[in-house]
Amino acid sequence: MSEKLLEVKNLRVSYHTYAGEVQSVRGVSFAVNKGETVAVVGESGCGKSVTAKSIMRLIKTPPAEIKEGSEIIFDGEDVLQFNEKRLCAYRGGEVAMVFQDALAALNPTMTVGSQIAEAVRLHYGRLPKAEVSRRVLELMDRVGIPDGALRQHQYPHHFSGGQRQRLVLAMALAGEPAVLFADEPTTALDVTIQAQILDLFRKIQEDLNTATIFVTHDLGVVARIADRVAVMYAGKIVEIGTAEELFYDPRHPYTQGLLRSLPALSRGKATLPTLPGMPPTLIDPPAGDAFAYRNDQALAIDYEEAPPMFQITPTHAAATWLLDPRAERNGEEK
Repeated sequence: MSEKLLEVKNLRVSYHTYAGEVQSVRGVSFAVNKGETVAVVGESGCGKSVTAKSIMRLIKTPPAEIKEGSEIIFDGEDVLQFNEKRLCAYRGGEVAMVFQDALAALNPTMTVGSQIAEAVRLHYGRLPKAEVSRRVLELMDRVGIPDGALRQHQYPHHFSGGQRQRLVLAMALAGEPAVLFADEPTTALDVTIQAQILDLFRKIQEDLNTATIFVTHDLGVVARIADRVAVMYAGKIVEIGTAEELFYDPRHPYTQGLLRSLPALSRGKATLPTLPGMPPTLIDPPAGDAFAYRNDQALAIDYEEAPPMFQITPTHAAATWLLDPRAERNGEEK
C-alpha cells in the first residue's frame, strides 16, 4: 500500500490587487505518496505554480493570502502552522524547488561548487571542509556533471542550459528532500536535453524514493514522467487520475480538448484543434463550471452550479456534470 507523504485539502489562495481579489487557487485537494511523480498541468494562469509555491510557503503574504480552511499536511504536520524556524527546516530539508530559469537561480559571481556547498552547509550546519567537498562532488556526480573536481571551480556561464538545470537540481538535493517540486524545469531546453533531464528526474526518484510534483503545460513531458496527473483549470483541479487514465480515458471536456490539441494525436490533420475562447477572469469567477463558456457539451446546470468531483475509478475523478447519472439518462433519452 502506498504511503501518503503530502496532502493538500481545500487550498484556497487569493491575491489582493488594485483591480480586486484574484482567486488564483479555489479549493484544490490532492495527495502525494512516497516515491511517486504527480504532474500538475493546465494553461498559463490556471494556478499550477501558485499551488506549488503555496505548499512550500514561498508566496509573499501580502499581497497573497492563503485562506482560512486550507490545509497542507506534510508527514502528519500542518505546514500552515509552521513558525520561521520550522519553515527553514521544511524548505530544502523536506521539500525543495527546481525553478524554470536555472540561470536566474544561480549566482553568476560564485563558483558552482561554492553554491552547492552553501546549500549543504545550510541544511547540515558546520561540517568539516573535507566532508562538504565530498558531498559537493557526490551531488555533481549524481546529477550527471562529469569532472566535478575540476568543474566545481567554474562559474554558471561556463555551463550549458541543460547543465545549469542539473546544477540547480544538485542544490535542491543537498538537503535530501522527501518531495521535489519542479516548476516547468524543461521549458527552455531543446527536446534532446529535455529528455535527458526528465530521465534524470526519474532516476533520482528511483534511487532516492523522492516524491516529485511536476508543474508543466507540456503533455509530452507528462506522458514521459508522471505516475498521476492533476488537470487544473481556472484555479481548480477538474480531473485527476493515473497517467494512463488521463491519456486513454479523459472524462472532462477540458482534458479532452488539451489532448486533441497534441500534434501526435491530431491524426495528420492540417490544422490542430483548439479550445475556443479564453479562461474566465478569477477576480469574479463564474458561479457554475468555469469551463462552460468554452465547452460545446455544456449542460444548462453548468452555467448555474459548479460540479462536484465524480469518482470514476478508485484513482480517477473528474468535475463535470456530464458524469452525473441524470445527465447520462437524459443523453440516452435523446
